[in-house]
Amino acid sequence: MINDLWYKNAIIYCLSVGTFMDANGDGIGDFAGLERRLDYIQGLGATAVWLMPFQPSPKKDGGYDIADYYGVDPDYGSLGDFVAFTHAAKQRGLRVLIDLVVNHTSDQHPWFQSARSDPDSPYRDWYVWSKERPASADEGMVFPGVQETTWTYDAKAKAWYFHRFFNFQPDLNTANPEVLAEILKIMGFWIQLGVSGFRMDAVPFVIAEKGADVGGKPREQFEMLRDLREFLQWRQGDAIILAEANILPNQDMDYFGDDADRMHMMFNFQVNQATFYALAAHDARPLVKAIERTKPRPLSCQWGIFLRNHDELDLGRLTGKQRQSVFDAFGPEKGMQLYDRGIRRRFAPMLAGDPRRIRLAYSLMFTLPGTPVLRYGDEIGMGDELALKERDCARTPMQWTSEYQGGFSTADRTVIPLIDHGPYGYAHVNVADQRHEADSLLNWMQSMIRQRKEAPEIGWGDVVPMETGRPSVLALRYDWRGNAILCVHNLAPEPVEVAMASGVEDPEHDILVDVLTGSRSEVGEDGRHCLFLEGYGYHWFRVGGLDALLKRRPA
Repeated sequence: MINDLWYKNAIIYCLSVGTFMDANGDGIGDFAGLERRLDYIQGLGATAVWLMPFQPSPKKDGGYDIADYYGVDPDYGSLGDFVAFTHAAKQRGLRVLIDLVVNHTSDQHPWFQSARSDPDSPYRDWYVWSKERPASADEGMVFPGVQETTWTYDAKAKAWYFHRFFNFQPDLNTANPEVLAEILKIMGFWIQLGVSGFRMDAVPFVIAEKGADVGGKPREQFEMLRDLREFLQWRQGDAIILAEANILPNQDMDYFGDDADRMHMMFNFQVNQATFYALAAHDARPLVKAIERTKPRPLSCQWGIFLRNHDELDLGRLTGKQRQSVFDAFGPEKGMQLYDRGIRRRFAPMLAGDPRRIRLAYSLMFTLPGTPVLRYGDEIGMGDELALKERDCARTPMQWTSEYQGGFSTADRTVIPLIDHGPYGYAHVNVADQRHEADSLLNWMQSMIRQRKEAPEIGWGDVVPMETGRPSVLALRYDWRGNAILCVHNLAPEPVEVAMASGVEDPEHDILVDVLTGSRSEVGEDGRHCLFLEGYGYHWFRVGGLDALLKRRPA
C-alpha cells in the first residue's frame, strides 16, 4: 500500500521536451533547455512535470513510436542530461512523470527487426502474428479516416502482424510473460534515474487480449495492472501510474482495483467530455451526472482532471446530439475536427480568446474532483496552427518572448513552426509580456493554482453537487477533516441570482467567505444564501467563515 499520497493534491504540468525550450540552437527543444525553465514551472505552482515521450524514435507519431526504451533521443540530449534534469527538478520540489508507451514499439525497434527476420528469433513471440489475413483486419482502427487496417503483411516475416495504431507501430504481445518482465525492467530503469511515476499510454489496449482469433467484446487482463503496481511499490513506495483509459464508469473499479491495488490515477474522460458539453450548452446537469457516475473509487486513488491534452479533444462518449453541440460551439469547421470524434484545436481559440470564458473554464477545472493536469502554453492562452497536419496543429513550440522565434530557439527552422502571425502569434501571446501585465492570464493562473493547492478538500474530500435551481449554475461542495469548500460556477453569459443552501445545519455558523475576493455571504432567514454571479462568473467559498480557516489542519 502506498503511504505517500502526494498526487491527491498535486498540480501536474505536461510538456514535450522537443517543443519547450531549445538550449543549443538547433531548432529542437532539449533537456538542457527544459532544465533552464524549471524555475518557471515551479513559479507557476506546478508540483509535478509530465514528459511526453523523449526516447529514441523515428517520430512518425510524435515520439510514441519508440525504438529504444532505455535511452534519450539524441535530438533532446543524453541520459546524463536527463539525470541532470531530474536532479534539478528534485531540488525544486518537482516530481517527474514520464510516458510509458508499451502497447506497441516502432517497427524500427531491434526487437521487431529481429522478430520479422527469423521465425526462431527470441523476439518472434513478443509481437502478434497471423499466417493469414484475419477477418477482423478492417475493424478497431484507432485513427479512422487516416488508418486503414489493424493488420499488415510483412514480406520478410511472411506473416501478418497486428497494430492497433498505425502500421509502423506493431503491437507488443503483452500476454507474453517475457514482455511483461521487460516492461517491469523499463519501469525500474527510469525509477532509478529519478522518475516518480508514469503516465501509461493506451492502458485498455495494453491489457486487452490480442490475436487473429480475438473478436467481439474486449477481454482485459486486469491482473497485469496488479503486477505493474506491485513492482512499482516494491521499487519505490511513492511512485505512481496515471492511466490513460477512456472507459465507461462501470469499468472504473476494474482499473483502480477494489482494494486500490491497480492504477493509482486515471484521467477522467467522462467528466472531461461532459465539461465541454456543459460549456457549449450552458447546462451543468450532464456534468453533474458524470461526476456522480465516476464518484466511486478507493480512497487512495485519484482522478486526473484536464481540459485539453496533447491529442484531440475526444468526444466519443457523448451522445450524437451532445457531440454536435460541442462541434458547433468549438470546432464548427471540418478542418478543426479529427478522426470523426474530436476537435484538434488548442483551448484558447476554441473559446475565441474570450478571457471571461477561459477563466471560468479553468476555475471549473481546478474545482472538479481530482488532480488538475495543465498543458504547457495553456497558462498563457496559446493558440493553434490548423495548417499543420492532424494533432501537430496544437503542438507548436512554447512562446516565451516576443523576440525572434518566440524565445524558444535561435534557429531559423524549428521542429514544428512557431505561430508567428495572427492574434495568437508569439508577438502577442508570450510569457515575458504577461509577467508584466497584472491582469494577464498567466498571473491569474498562478493565483488560481495557489488557491487550488490551499484547498486540499477538493483533492481529498467527498464531493456533493448542491441544488441551485438553475441548469447553468454548477455548485460543488467538498468536505474533508471537518472543513468544507463550496465552488459555484455560472456557465451562461447572462448574470444570474441563485438562492441555495450551503449544507451547514447551524445558522450561526452558516457563513460563506469567498477565498478569491474576500466577500462574504450570511444565510437568510429561509436557510439559504442569495448569491449573485456575473455572466461566466464563479466563487470559491470557504464554508463557515473565519472559524473554518483558523481550525483547518494541513494535508
